[in-house]
Amino acid sequence: MPSRSDPVESRADDGRDLYDVATWEERTSLDGLSVALYWLITRSAKALVVLAAFLGLLAILGSFGLGLVFDPAVAMLVGLSAIPAFGLAAYVYVSDVTTAEPLSLLVATFLLSILTATFAAVLNSYAQPLFSPLGFPGIILFFFVIVGPVEETVKLLAVRLYAYTDDRFDAVVDGAVYGAIAGLGFVVIENLVYIARTVEMSELTLGLAVLGAGDGIAALRALAGPGHVVYSAFAGYYLGLAKFNPENRGPIIVKGLVIAAAIHGLYNTLVGPVTTVIPALTGLPRLPTLFLFVLLFQGAFGYVLLRKIWRYRDAYLETRDAVDPGVEPELTEFED
Repeated sequence: MPSRSDPVESRADDGRDLYDVATWEERTSLDGLSVALYWLITRSAKALVVLAAFLGLLAILGSFGLGLVFDPAVAMLVGLSAIPAFGLAAYVYVSDVTTAEPLSLLVATFLLSILTATFAAVLNSYAQPLFSPLGFPGIILFFFVIVGPVEETVKLLAVRLYAYTDDRFDAVVDGAVYGAIAGLGFVVIENLVYIARTVEMSELTLGLAVLGAGDGIAALRALAGPGHVVYSAFAGYYLGLAKFNPENRGPIIVKGLVIAAAIHGLYNTLVGPVTTVIPALTGLPRLPTLFLFVLLFQGAFGYVLLRKIWRYRDAYLETRDAVDPGVEPELTEFED
């Protein structure tokens, strides 16, 4: 690896002052002003991103009418539809063998993911008409070129905006945890949009009967939810890996996004044909077919994700015990 020192710095003796020649530190008032302006610019950029996302969210929610958005029955539907995704995100959380992640960072990541999801909604809606004239190949291209990359990027953005820069993000595996939480936030807002577009207010009554609203939309969205957690946990893991390997940060982040987007695009591509062809050939109802497909597809990639987390866990425990063999594990170990 090439040296990070300038030739002058590397050859000079320790007593030579190279400030503003080959080294730099904050000394003068102008230096202090530069530091302050850099801080302001970077924080303002994040604030503008969040503000734009918030305004986009208001526009999307306003298009449905606040009466529907804040209806208790809609909240129940959204909550029920997010249960499988929540369960998977919770499992990723407890699989983190390092220090527990603070609630403040988890909640912030969840809320930021709800906000940044609006970018995906806008970009997808504008891009889809460009691919529709191409027929089924265009749909596949749309899934792999737009939907997968865009949605995984905005979920990773939710982690990058806040949790990533916090000192409590102190292990590679933390990236998987925050990625999973970002996926959960995306599931909640996406399911809310689907439900708001599908159900009629007259169908909504509190109780178990609400499950039938919108032709069982809550059950359908519940099946789609865990996938978002899996995809973004993959991307988040590599974001964590990038944080602790800054010399290769860019390629590592891109690798995580490529993996997440590819799995995402593959799921979107297969789910329609599978749930159409198999029922036509076998007579099996479409919802059970969807359930079996999701179980196999998301289960397979979810297992790959968990094996990656377990591998980190094993390495963590082995290296920790090598340093201090007398320390007992603080958290329950999960079997492969």
